[in-house]
Amino acid sequence: MRFLRQRELDPLLLGSPLRNTAVALTISAWLLVSLAAVAVTLLAFLGSLRDDVTDVFIAALALSTVMSSVPWTILWYLDRRERETPWLFVAAFLWGAFMATGLALPVNGALLSNVARWVEHNPFALEILGPEAPMLLGAPLAAPLVEEVTKGLGLLLLFFLLRAEFDNMRDGIVYGALIGLGFTWFEAPLYVAQEYAQYGVAPWGEQLGSRYALFGLGGHAMYTAILGASLGVAVQTRRRWLKVVAPLFGLAAAIGAHAVNNALPLLAAIQGAASGEPPPVSAGPSEIGFVAAWLEASVLELTVFLPFVLLMSLALWRSGAWERRVINEELATEVGVTVSPTEYEQILRDRMFRTRRVDRLRPALSAAIVNAQNELAFRKRRVRDEGHDPERDRLVAAWREEIRLLREFEPQRARRDP
Repeated sequence: MRFLRQRELDPLLLGSPLRNTAVALTISAWLLVSLAAVAVTLLAFLGSLRDDVTDVFIAALALSTVMSSVPWTILWYLDRRERETPWLFVAAFLWGAFMATGLALPVNGALLSNVARWVEHNPFALEILGPEAPMLLGAPLAAPLVEEVTKGLGLLLLFFLLRAEFDNMRDGIVYGALIGLGFTWFEAPLYVAQEYAQYGVAPWGEQLGSRYALFGLGGHAMYTAILGASLGVAVQTRRRWLKVVAPLFGLAAAIGAHAVNNALPLLAAIQGAASGEPPPVSAGPSEIGFVAAWLEASVLELTVFLPFVLLMSLALWRSGAWERRVINEELATEVGVTVSPTEYEQILRDRMFRTRRVDRLRPALSAAIVNAQNELAFRKRRVRDEGHDPERDRLVAAWREEIRLLREFEPQRARRDP
């Protein structure tokens, strides 16, 4: 593995603007300033909580951590053919958890305040929607736009700064879902603590159950995964117009899906007003249990967001098919070089839910060789799509050397073992 640890051949930074010292310093300075602003925002918010509210928040965060392990495991499995650097998984998750939420909080607050002032000057809104009018009107406007942009900013940083690690639509889905999952991980405890502070009752089941619907892959994870998939399309396609249109469509779809979710209470209130019902009044936290809330929210998301669920299901299927096709085509010329005839037969038999392993090797080493072979295939395709010759690419040569070194490692280890 030492070959790929050479700085000039580091696949993580290959072709990255971060190799330019001025760019790296500028981006680092911007990130530090943003991080400081986020830290001040979050610490000020947490510092304003009463001690009992803080205890509830910490307990909810612990529960949220446990529940996020399920979607995290699913995303780790989806990424199995070309395993990303683990710290990138963590970085994407933490961007959603802290940077996206911290950047969104003050902007959301400012927009909601403007909506509240508008409602004060337009009493007909209060007549129709009641005292909840500012939130009912502001939630579909502020949160979708602000939160999808702050989450999407993390995706764009990965896309532009670490392009070598952003190979296809599957990568975009995984990164986007991780950022959205991080947002949910931190946001759900905030809502639990907020309602406890207001009503004295912590809505554990209502907030945690509903926000982890569809095994944690609904809500924010789905919204940001839509944008991630569109960025992956921009990487895969050779059509210049699609490279521009796909990300714009993805952002619009993410904002739209989020807006639809936040508009459901508003639509229900308008329907009630049309039927002669009194304006809605907040009755406080629901006593619904976690399982009931999870089932109810999952069914709702499958119903209301069926087009988006089908879109993401199609994207997952197509991205898996693309990965298998690229591995099949690009490693066909590697038989006898980095792939044995038996291994290539396994490649041809690979299917949607099957994970290929190299025969007669220990699992960890087998996984390392398979991952290096797949990285080689994706790198060859990337170079070919950019109009260059893969045989002259230094990283292609580096992955071949990596595979050779891994194959030499097994006999040496076997001789050392008693």
